[in-house]
Amino acid sequence: MSALFSNFAVEMKKKLFIFLYVCLTLPLMAQTDIPAEGSLPWPQSLQARIDTILTTPLLETTQLGLMVYDLTADSTLYTYGHRQRLRPASTMKVVTAVAALDRLGGDYQLKTSLYYTGTISGRTLRGNLHVVGGMDPMYDRSDMIAFVNKMRHLGIDTICGSILVDLSFKDDDRLGEGWCWDDDNPVLTPLLYDSKDCFVEQLTRELQRDGVVIIETSYRAPLSSRRLITTRSHSVGEVLVRMMKESDNLYAESLFYHLGRTNGNKSATGKTAASQVRQMIQKVGLQPGDYRVADGSGLSLYNYVSAELEVAMLRYAWQHADLFRQLNIVLPVAGVDGTLKNRMKSTPAERNVHAKTGSVSGISSLAGFCTAPNGHVLCFAIINQGVSRMSDGRGLQDQLCVAMCSE
Repeated sequence: MSALFSNFAVEMKKKLFIFLYVCLTLPLMAQTDIPAEGSLPWPQSLQARIDTILTTPLLETTQLGLMVYDLTADSTLYTYGHRQRLRPASTMKVVTAVAALDRLGGDYQLKTSLYYTGTISGRTLRGNLHVVGGMDPMYDRSDMIAFVNKMRHLGIDTICGSILVDLSFKDDDRLGEGWCWDDDNPVLTPLLYDSKDCFVEQLTRELQRDGVVIIETSYRAPLSSRRLITTRSHSVGEVLVRMMKESDNLYAESLFYHLGRTNGNKSATGKTAASQVRQMIQKVGLQPGDYRVADGSGLSLYNYVSAELEVAMLRYAWQHADLFRQLNIVLPVAGVDGTLKNRMKSTPAERNVHAKTGSVSGISSLAGFCTAPNGHVLCFAIINQGVSRMSDGRGLQDQLCVAMCSE
C-alpha cells in the first residue's frame, strides 16, 4: 500500500512540474512566435496592416481590385481581386500616358497649321486660308495671335476667299464610344481653340480685330498648291501635365487619337487608337483580349481593365528611366497639387504618393507610386467599383496609401 502511495506521489509531482512549466513558458512562446503587428518585419507588417484595412464593411457591398508591387525588390507585395475586370475611371489615363510616352515619345508634337492658296497681290490675298487641325488641346489665344501676326507680316489686310478647315486628322465622331449623352463631355474635333469647337469663329474675330477684311468669295485651288504660313504646336510632355494633374479628359482623348494615327493611319479612329493601346498591353506581358479599351480618358462605360494591368503599365514605366521620369513628374502629389492637393495631408503619404485619381459614378480609383519606409519604391493600383459615395472610396485609398508609407 505504501509503494502504491509512493508511485502516486511521484506521478503527481511530474504532472505538477509539467503544469508549472507550461504556465511559465506559454506567455514567452506567444510573444516569440506570434509577434505584435508593430514588431513584424517589413513587408509582413504592411501586409498585416492591409489585411486589417480590408475588413471594412465597404467591401461587403463593393468590388475591389488591389495590387501593390515592390519595384525595388521586383516582387508582388499584396493582391486582392487584382485580376477582376473593372471600370477604371480616370486611372485609364495612366494606361494612355504610358502608351503615348512609349509609342510617341515626350517630344512628339501636336500641331495646328495655317496655309494659304492663291496669290498675294498688294495687300490682298486672292485665295483661301486653310487651317489643318491636329487635335491640339493646348491651342489658345496666344497661338491664335501668333497666326494673326504671321498674316500681318505677309502684309495682308484683305482676304478675297474663305477660311477652310481640314479635319481629316480623325473620323467624324464627336463623342467617345460608351460616353453618357448627359455628361459634360469634351467635343472630339481635330481643330480646337481653348479646348472648344469654335476655331473658325475665333480666327475670324481676331483677324477682323487686327483690321483684316474678309470678303467671302468662291475660290478653288488644289491643296497641293497651298503654302505654309505658320504652325503652332505643343509636345506630349506638355499635354500630360494638365491631363494627369487636373485629369483633363480632352487632353487624354487627344493623345489617344494621336496614338491612332501611328502605323501609317491617315485618319485616326477610336478603333485604331484602341489597337495601339492593346499592342502596349501585349508589350507589358498581358493578354489584350482579357481587357476592353474604349477610350483614353476613362469616361466610357465600356472600359474594363484590372489593377494588375495598371500595375503592369507602372512597372513598365519604372523599367524605362526616361519614361518613368516623364510620367512621375506629371502625376498629382498627395497633399501638394492636382487632384490629390487636399488628400493625405499630415500623414506619411503627404508628398510621398504620386498617383492618378479616378472617379465616375460608382467608381473610385487610384494608381501610382510611393516610397516605403525602407526606401523601396512601390507601385500600386486600387479600383473600387460599386461605391455609392466617392468619399468612401477615397477614404479606403488614403488608408492604403498611408499604410504603404508608414513604419
